[in-house]
Amino acid sequence: MAVKTANVNSRMSIDIKEQAEAILNRLGIPRSVAIDIYYRQIIAHNGIPFSLTLPSTVPARDEMTKEQFDRMMETGLKQAKEDDSFDVDEVFSELERR
Repeated sequence: MAVKTANVNSRMSIDIKEQAEAILNRLGIPRSVAIDIYYRQIIAHNGIPFSLTLPSTVPARDEMTKEQFDRMMETGLKQAKEDDSFDVDEVFSELERR
């Protein structure tokens, strides 16, 4: 008897998709298998299978690998080119409120 399957559709940033799929390719895991694994882990944990917390501080440059730093810089450059940023005065006002 054939196993019934269902489609899962999602939208995400192109760079996130490309980075994740590059890693999956190196691991030899198809995207559909990775999604299946993730869903199975949600079931096994009865929730998201990892912590969803934000770091209390941004890591300093000397705490990052070259790859982590380059990735952070690429993200910043992309956001600047796409005008995906916040007004500096608003950011500092928000920080002062905390």
